[in-house]
Amino acid sequence: MSISNNSVVSFHYTLTDSDGKQLDQSTDERGPLTYLHGAGNIIPGLEKQLEGKAVGDKLTAQVPAAEAYGERSDNLIQELPANMFTGVEKVEEGMEFQAQTEQGTQIVRVAKVDGDTVTIDANHPLAGVDLNFDVEVTEVRDATEEEVSHGHVHGPDGEEH
Repeated sequence: MSISNNSVVSFHYTLTDSDGKQLDQSTDERGPLTYLHGAGNIIPGLEKQLEGKAVGDKLTAQVPAAEAYGERSDNLIQELPANMFTGVEKVEEGMEFQAQTEQGTQIVRVAKVDGDTVTIDANHPLAGVDLNFDVEVTEVRDATEEEVSHGHVHGPDGEEH
């Protein structure tokens, strides 16, 4: 069976950036990544390159930033007064917060603290980064009607509810 829309796909991977630095990988403890193909559950550039593959296929997928987490946007960087961070004893670089935006809840990272000014960055940490995936497809099956209607995998390695 080859990967197509509404397939449940499992694969092992190693993720590196364009300099060869390892960013992530599946492990025996965590198991392979499992997703519903065509539901937007993984980055578009990788999903596109997995289309038509089958169990046992191995590939190196080079995914440009625009087809991964997007390009970095200066519009997503903002300076705020430190007193906006109520209930936090000390705001430090690297901290993450949830912010309510017109698009819903968004994660922002503290990029810099300069006196009473906090610079936050809502770009994904991998925005602007070209990605390389070494992939081995380990399982492909048809999704259940419930998985298709919910837009994600259920059961082992998927969402339980």
